[in-house]
Amino acid sequence: MAELRSFIFIDQLQPQTMCYLGTWIRGALPRSNMAAQIIEVAPGLDIEPLTDVALKHAEVQAGILVVERQFGYLELHGPTAQVRAAGAAALEALGANETDALKPEILASRIITMIDSQHAFLINRNKVGSMALPGESLFVLEMQPASYAILATNEAEKAARIKVVDYRMIGATGRVYLTGKEADVRQAAEAAEVALRNAR
Repeated sequence: MAELRSFIFIDQLQPQTMCYLGTWIRGALPRSNMAAQIIEVAPGLDIEPLTDVALKHAEVQAGILVVERQFGYLELHGPTAQVRAAGAAALEALGANETDALKPEILASRIITMIDSQHAFLINRNKVGSMALPGESLFVLEMQPASYAILATNEAEKAARIKVVDYRMIGATGRVYLTGKEADVRQAAEAAEVALRNAR
């Protein structure tokens, strides 16, 4: 039987979180303020039958279907009621409840103030989102399961005026990079950590 690693419902995708997603997904593009459901399971191939059930059960679109080394990932988006219905159908097929998902664990959380120009350059070489600029503050966050990175990013963006530089939600661990003014970054960091502490 598959292990439900994450079952994440996002009520409204925030603009930067959504746009970053659109830079690398191969499925349907979401829009700002759409609801989204992210499911992560192990072993990875078990995401395939769950995808089949979810897409046949509700009027949603799939943005992500990834089977990687150990885990499988599905992201669905659309109207709230339809996303909820698709998620419920996937849970039923899995024989699981939302509370069976793993609680996220924060592995690292740091705020670096007034980043140096060389540091900003190095970060920007590996990013897909906004540019980190010298003098901005940087928040980095690492967690597992990896898919919780999108939740942390989305809630941080709701809470403060920050820039989404990068978030990685697939693999052994998830990572988030956010920049902005120090006060905004601190507010965003708190929102991200609270979201992870309250997630299940």
